[in-house]
Amino acid sequence: MRKLKMTLVVLLALAAAMPAAARAKAQVEQNTATAPQGRAKYVFLFIGDGMAMAQISSTEVYTTARSSRDISITKLGFTRFPVSGLTTTYDAGTFITDSASAVTAIATGNKTLSGVINMDPAKKQSFKTIAEYAHEAGMKVGVVSSVTLDHATPAGFFAKVPSRSNYYDIEVQMVKSGFEYFAGGGLLQPTGKDKDQADVIQMARDAGYTYINTRDAFNALRPGAGKVLAINATLQDSGSLPYELDRRSGDLSLADYTRKGIELLSDNDRGFFLTVEGGKIDWACHANDAGAAINDVIAFDNAIKVAVDFAQAHPQDTLIVITGDHETGGMTIGFAGTQYETFFDRVALQKKSFIAFNQEVLSPYKRNTPKAQAKLADLLPQIKDAFGLDYNDLSKFQQEQLEFAFQRSMGDEIERSVAEDQYLLYGGYEPLTVKITQIMNQTAGIGWTSYAHTGVPVSTFAMGVHQELFGGYYDNTDIFKKMASAMNLSL
Repeated sequence: MRKLKMTLVVLLALAAAMPAAARAKAQVEQNTATAPQGRAKYVFLFIGDGMAMAQISSTEVYTTARSSRDISITKLGFTRFPVSGLTTTYDAGTFITDSASAVTAIATGNKTLSGVINMDPAKKQSFKTIAEYAHEAGMKVGVVSSVTLDHATPAGFFAKVPSRSNYYDIEVQMVKSGFEYFAGGGLLQPTGKDKDQADVIQMARDAGYTYINTRDAFNALRPGAGKVLAINATLQDSGSLPYELDRRSGDLSLADYTRKGIELLSDNDRGFFLTVEGGKIDWACHANDAGAAINDVIAFDNAIKVAVDFAQAHPQDTLIVITGDHETGGMTIGFAGTQYETFFDRVALQKKSFIAFNQEVLSPYKRNTPKAQAKLADLLPQIKDAFGLDYNDLSKFQQEQLEFAFQRSMGDEIERSVAEDQYLLYGGYEPLTVKITQIMNQTAGIGWTSYAHTGVPVSTFAMGVHQELFGGYYDNTDIFKKMASAMNLSL
């Protein structure tokens, strides 16, 4: 017994002396070695950027309120998954992560600093991603996003850069990855920051990619098409897919891109790994636009349903994992002005996102109207049509807030025009539009604390092969380890 105790003491001392990176590697190897029988052959990883329980719960309340006044919840498809867990999101430098360090944790199992993609905090060592491991194991790989393909989250599966703003480098690495399917938003710097570099689109063609940017050409794609780079014909702010609120009948959806990805990737004996990002949930929450965020969560859920349909046809081979990289906006159900009441049916009155209103209504008005002649009254019909907000139904205080924000947007001089005050009021967005969405949200009973990310945990859901691995309360780095174990990857 004494010898056993001494052995335990020695082992504990060795474990304490082992560097953190070595311990993490040993844990991954142990997870892989002890993987349950059977391999997840078809693996989906859906990331709702900026999505935590507030965004999920708000969407569930909204879907109920649209059709009923009952105090109940209509669950989304993925919140009915058999296994759920909570995931911490802090990175190597802060409790409030950004998308770059968050995706590094999810995709590689390593912590890094905000702004860094798949490199250590010193920006010297690079990390291999779950997608690269899968590709080396013979699986086909697809990356889909509703924002640009060189944005932090999609880039986190194929790129290693010291700064997420190195868009051209990310795009070049995308082509060099050899992954079979990239689809969704566009590219921010296809010829470099100064437009003096080799064209990445041509580079992709030279590397054997079929470049698609029309709906008809996209629909015509069939298995055997080879490597594909498909960019949506309609791009909105900064080269992204339109918000779901603004999507027209001719625009492809996140579900369309997911369905086509399955079609093109599934003709492979070793299976596939497909990651899909609902990126504009985050963008809407940065702008405190609950209507846009909720509708993009619905679009995200619709894409997941496509994967669920596939899983039902391949129940012994498929794993679907849903998570968020962080929460955005400090969104909550509850506002001081409505106390214990919510009126989510009012969110359904919104027809345009904040960005569509800016582009289609406010910007043309500012361009064509001299400041001295500008009046908020000119825009009230368009505000009511786009947001369902009737100026005459607002309190005097709310009316004054709109007038003040309108003057800010038109560029009039206003007392105490201090940059910090401006940020706290409008977050760097168009003042009038943000104030409209804030009043909309408040009357519905939705609150916000930030125009940035917050540090709360996110929810993770799983169904399929080895779904049991994803229950409990764990770190975002563990998602990599759990997926590697389920896929029986050799790390």
